[in-house]
Amino acid sequence: MHAALLFALALSPVAPRVVAPEAAFQNPAPTPADGRPEVKTLCEQLGGHAGKRGKEDSEAISVIDKLVQEFANSGPKDRAAIVKQLDKCFTEKRQEDKDGLRENKLFLAAATALGEMKPECVPVYLKWIGEKSHRKDIALQRLLILKLGKTKDEAGRKPLINLLNDENAKIQAAAAEALGEFGEASLEVRKATFEALLKLLMSTKGQVDSNVNDLIARERYDTIAAPTATALGRLSGQRDLSPEEYQHWWNKNKKEEWPKP
Repeated sequence: MHAALLFALALSPVAPRVVAPEAAFQNPAPTPADGRPEVKTLCEQLGGHAGKRGKEDSEAISVIDKLVQEFANSGPKDRAAIVKQLDKCFTEKRQEDKDGLRENKLFLAAATALGEMKPECVPVYLKWIGEKSHRKDIALQRLLILKLGKTKDEAGRKPLINLLNDENAKIQAAAAEALGEFGEASLEVRKATFEALLKLLMSTKGQVDSNVNDLIARERYDTIAAPTATALGRLSGQRDLSPEEYQHWWNKNKKEEWPKP
């Protein structure tokens, strides 16, 4: 009986085992939570601390750090709320020194945090770069410019090119450095950006060459030369060339295909 039973079982049809593809067992990425009360509370705390005219800036910066952590796990409404609250930080009044510069600890923290909030941060950077209430603060302006470049957002590229004509050499240098971030853009964008940077480099050098005693022109050139040359290298893949060599390379290759940097 036992042997017969085993024989019968061996002959019975067995449905083939179907192995589902691995993807069938994978859950879709969860949608980030939105409208979370903890985000609302942190935004309210930041507004409260920031509104104390500098007395609670350290506390405000601690809240900013927490908002950076929350941003990555937030839905679109919460992300917008966080960026909006950081934007408001730049409207706060702070004590000015004898040169009219305001205490900028809060502003620098907000600008740094926004760098982790792409692409929502781009309009905020564009809003405060060159804005009259912060224009004198070169350290803050430089940070805003460099962070805008890090976004690699096309909406920020043309404003950065416009800054190459700024009267302040440090702003020009920051814009040049920021434009180097577009090394992975399309060839058309890279060429247009390269041309603008090369124009700045050669015109600034030309002013020095035309009058070696012009100390202002020399100082400007010394400020913009290195970051501009570095950006040209990142855009073209041609590293460590002199200004004249970059000009020669451009004349020869502006209509050619460029290698990947």
